[in-house]
Amino acid sequence: MMYLAYQAQSDLMEPVKFGAHFARRFLSGPFMAPFQTQATRQLAAACEMVERVGLTHGRPDFGIRTTEVGNREVPVVEEGVFRMPFGTLLHFKKKDVDVAQPRVLVVAPLSGHFATLLVNTVRTLLPDHDVFITDWHNARDVPLEEGGFGFDGYVEHVTKFLEFMGPGAHLVAVCQPCVQALVAAAVMAQEGNPAYPRSMTLMAGPIDCRINPTKVNELATSKPIRWFENNLISTVPMGFPGSGRRVYPGFVQLSAFVSMNFGRHMKAHFDLYDALVEGDEEKATTTKVFYDEYFAVLDLAAEFYLETVQYVFQEYRLPKGELTYKGNPIDFKAIRRTSLLTVEGERDDICSLGQTVAAHDICTGLKPHRKRHHMQAGVGHYGVFSGRKWAGQVYPIVRNHILASD
Repeated sequence: MMYLAYQAQSDLMEPVKFGAHFARRFLSGPFMAPFQTQATRQLAAACEMVERVGLTHGRPDFGIRTTEVGNREVPVVEEGVFRMPFGTLLHFKKKDVDVAQPRVLVVAPLSGHFATLLVNTVRTLLPDHDVFITDWHNARDVPLEEGGFGFDGYVEHVTKFLEFMGPGAHLVAVCQPCVQALVAAAVMAQEGNPAYPRSMTLMAGPIDCRINPTKVNELATSKPIRWFENNLISTVPMGFPGSGRRVYPGFVQLSAFVSMNFGRHMKAHFDLYDALVEGDEEKATTTKVFYDEYFAVLDLAAEFYLETVQYVFQEYRLPKGELTYKGNPIDFKAIRRTSLLTVEGERDDICSLGQTVAAHDICTGLKPHRKRHHMQAGVGHYGVFSGRKWAGQVYPIVRNHILASD
């Protein structure tokens, strides 16, 4: 019923949004130009705010058309090079580049947003690396006949993507998938898989949530797993390819994220309204671009969401040595040739200090010269992998780590 109610409300808003769009175009159009006043600008801005109400459920475009290699600008083309039921290996192919660059698989979070949330991460990596990313599919668009997708399924997708890329690739995992990336590296090392990653960068991920628990961690432990299943899992309604699939809806996850910083998001929208009224296009565009991405949501397969909450956030199976893959124990000591870099943000209120660096205690087979940790001062969660300090201070460390391991 939760999903049906959401979809009904969304459908009912469409005529209202269409009307607001038409009114905004009229008020801002050439016919009204001679009659522009503060009142008409305010009304046009209000119409645009109404027009923007609601969420989208399709992946936005990364919008990366070029990058700089050396002293020249080269074209970039997005190519889906390997497709699996719940994700596609997306390659940012650079044209007219003769020099071989380190191949990097960016493992994107599957937490209610599309992989485009990491567009700034990819854009920064591109000049020096041959970049691929895990482009996760919206679960409501995956037919039931494709089967389920749980914790092991995520690890399997990462493993298959690395195998497709071939030996010598590097892993960069952001946030939630740091756990699955670490598991994939261990399993591949155990099995002697030649496509094991040469280096692994884990950024702001919940390796050990017992350390400095955040509000996210407290929420996960405040209820039994059955409560999450009964209250947060819904069924995709008719009209979608994945009709009948049980999912954790993206709109529920987004509501949780927004509620954590509700005041900040409200202020951002009041500021957007003011920018629209005053005609400050640069400021308005910056805000709109961010929220166009932030309000693009995808649904998670129910089994993946519930297993992640249970295994990672409630039972701490990874740091306790109790995590398995397809029913078999995982030997993290087997990781001996994959260099490890962990990155944390000083002000991270989602994965706090200490939770990611815990990976070093788990990878006991790695010699000290293959381990490195960086704590970035003055940034929160998103600042670890996006923004000015990511590009200017964190990225050079990531780049050197990959280069030294290549």
